[in-house]
Order: sequence, then structure tokens, then C-alpha cells
Amino acid sequence: MIAKLAGVVDQIGPEGAVIDVGGVGYLAFCSTRTISQLPAVGSTASLLIETHVREDHIHLYGFVDAAERNWFRRLTTVQGVGARLALAILSAMAPEELGLAILAQDKAALTRADGVGARLAARIVNELRDKVGSVAVASVPAGAPPVETSDGPAADAVSALVNLGYRRSEAYGAVATATRRLGSGADAGALIRAGLQELAR
Repeated sequence: MIAKLAGVVDQIGPEGAVIDVGGVGYLAFCSTRTISQLPAVGSTASLLIETHVREDHIHLYGFVDAAERNWFRRLTTVQGVGARLALAILSAMAPEELGLAILAQDKAALTRADGVGARLAARIVNELRDKVGSVAVASVPAGAPPVETSDGPAADAVSALVNLGYRRSEAYGAVATATRRLGSGADAGALIRAGLQELAR
């Protein structure tokens, strides 16, 4: 199984790149994020690879970093999310943004990806939230603790910021940072004010 390719960029297209390794060109399908970070044709590059073997084909999926590859693996464990759809999601959202969206249960953010409707977004959030909690918490700014989004002052603050027009994942990240700064005993008003300060930065 191919786990990594290091060679010369031979071609870059809208769906991926061909990497020339010792005279053999390997086509790796990539997210737009990875494609945008590849060097120019003729330059050397390295991609982490996820190999998918089927009866009728072998496909290589390339990633610029381990975070994106790991999210690809998690996404493809969700029923209804194949490799191409996982790449579409990773094209619409960076790994850290995806982690926040799942923790914050921000289904609307996931529907920005081509091919993801409301029902599939809900399934992705429901199936991955518990599996990726500790990983996604690392995406919350400055090591902020997870926010309980079902009830309490933090949940009220997230709801208030969403009502002000912020995306749920943005509001979640801001309130998580505010909670770390003010402590878990802060009331909703203080968290809203501190959250707005974070969002204004």
C-alpha cells in the first residue's frame, strides 16, 4: 500500500496532481486546499497518501498534512460519505474548522461542501462528535476547554452569538476561548461580551 509520494510535480489539475517518482507518474486526487499548497510544476513535492483498492480500480488520495489525511479517514467512516465526498468537505473546510463545526454541531457549515445536504450533515456531526472530541478540542483556539452546547451559560452565549449572525462554529470557538479566560463560573452576559471581543480580533 502506498502511504507517501515524494517526487516532482508533473501536472496539477482541478481534482488532483500527478507526482513523478523515478519516472512513474502517480495520480493523486486531492482537496482544493492541498492543490493550492502544491509547488509549481517541475518542483519537488511530498504528499501523504491514502490508497483505496477496489475490484475495478486503485485510487490514491493525497494530502498536504497528517491533519487533513486523518479527517479524510474519519469522514469516510460515516455512512454515505465516500472518498470523493470527503475531499469535497475538506475542500470547503480546513481540518481545524471542520473539528470546530463538529464539536459545535454546526450542520450548516458542513452543507457548504458540494454534495452535503442537511440530512448528511446531521449524520456526520452525530457520528463523529464523540469520536473526535479530543482531536477537535485541539482546534479550539489557545487550548480552550470544550463548551457544553446543550444548556448553561456557555450554550446561551453560543446561541446569542449565532442570533447575532455569526456561524455556529465561530461562536463556539469564541465562547470556548472566553470560557478559558473567564473561568467556568462566568455568566452568559460576560461570555457574550468576551466572545464578541474574540470575534472582533
